[in-house]
Amino acid sequence: LLDKNIWFLVLAALWTLPWKGVALWKAVQRGEKKWFVALLVINTLAILEIYYIFVWTKRKENHHLEVFKRV
Repeated sequence: LLDKNIWFLVLAALWTLPWKGVALWKAVQRGEKKWFVALLVINTLAILEIYYIFVWTKRKENHHLEVFKRV
């Protein structure tokens, strides 16, 4: 079974590793330990990592901008 699907595994790894690396790097820089652990442990073929990079980090940045606008 594994020898027939080896290309799928290779492609999945090549797709997932860069996304995981960027997401983990952002989580460390932002000091978000819970996200770091979740991203490190949970494997979702980069879906969680892409959500974190493009949705969660932008939401948090926009929240900080709104706070500064109120002051």
